[in-house]
Amino acid sequence: MTTTQTSVVHDLGTLAHRLSHPARTPCVCEPPQVLADRPDGTVVRSGAIVAKAHAADTDREALAARIALAAAPQLAGILLPPLTAPEPAVPTARPVSLWPLGAPVDPTDPGAAPWAEAADLLARLHRTEPPFPLPPMRGPAKAARAVARMRAALRGDAITPPRDPAAEPGDVIALPRDPAAEPGDAIALPRDPAVLSVLAGWRSLPAWARGEAPAPAPGADALCHGDLHLGQLVRHPAPDGPWLLIDMDDAGVGDPAWDLGRPAAWYAAGLLAPEDWSTFLDAYRAAGGPAVPADGDPWPALDVPARALTVQTAAVALAKCATEQRDPDDHEQLMIESCARIATLPPELATGPAS
Repeated sequence: MTTTQTSVVHDLGTLAHRLSHPARTPCVCEPPQVLADRPDGTVVRSGAIVAKAHAADTDREALAARIALAAAPQLAGILLPPLTAPEPAVPTARPVSLWPLGAPVDPTDPGAAPWAEAADLLARLHRTEPPFPLPPMRGPAKAARAVARMRAALRGDAITPPRDPAAEPGDVIALPRDPAAEPGDAIALPRDPAVLSVLAGWRSLPAWARGEAPAPAPGADALCHGDLHLGQLVRHPAPDGPWLLIDMDDAGVGDPAWDLGRPAAWYAAGLLAPEDWSTFLDAYRAAGGPAVPADGDPWPALDVPARALTVQTAAVALAKCATEQRDPDDHEQLMIESCARIATLPPELATGPAS
């Protein structure tokens, strides 16, 4: 942990403790607990208060709108509402938000995963009219950042080619151009089949799914979470309150099918059991979710988001593997193999034109 990260964690813990601990009373509080510490989000808990420092490059106006959305009466019972944060004495390097503590999904009990509840919350979110103007949902932008992160990690992991013993001093070694490299790449990416399949899957997506164009109308103006997975649900009040959606960093208006894309990708890759997928999809339809037809085949609507989330997940996995100098684990390997299948799909099987 860097000095800057340590400072952020300390400041968040101090803030959360100050708000959770009654003034002028003896302190018997446990030390603040770090729940997450990444450049895109540092989260610290003290008592019943959770403080989050968002990414330094966050669009603060857009974030304020997203946090206001969580506080809107129209979203009560769907989104965890924020707490009022005191104004800092001086501007902070990273914007900070405050939230009540909720009880997360138990990762050790997959059989108790609230797939039906998650689907019901999504359907209700998607059916709600935006209460005020909102920025676009950031799902496609987040996928693009994952691919960029993979590229950067793999360039840093690149190995200098062996020297030709027949070469003389001053000779320039000519390397074949990596077709996956982009203009400006300082070092061509490794010609690893896994990397090439992820990039081929990325190039097969339509421009909107890569964050390069608006999502096509109609239906691209729904309220969306933008980054749905089971880590985005908590019970509030803890430990037995109703399930609510958390983490508004990627929320906004867009194609609601994106929010179903990760469970669909997991199901297609074999990570989500068919019965859990059916539970999720049936609950979403029963709640009137607009992202898929009320009956029949859902995949024409889900194909592009599922492929995009597959590529995003595989790209993040390869970036982590390069940084940590390790091989993919079983779950990561399944998503990478899914990218390889996506890369072999003929264009006529895509739901939108590749660009």
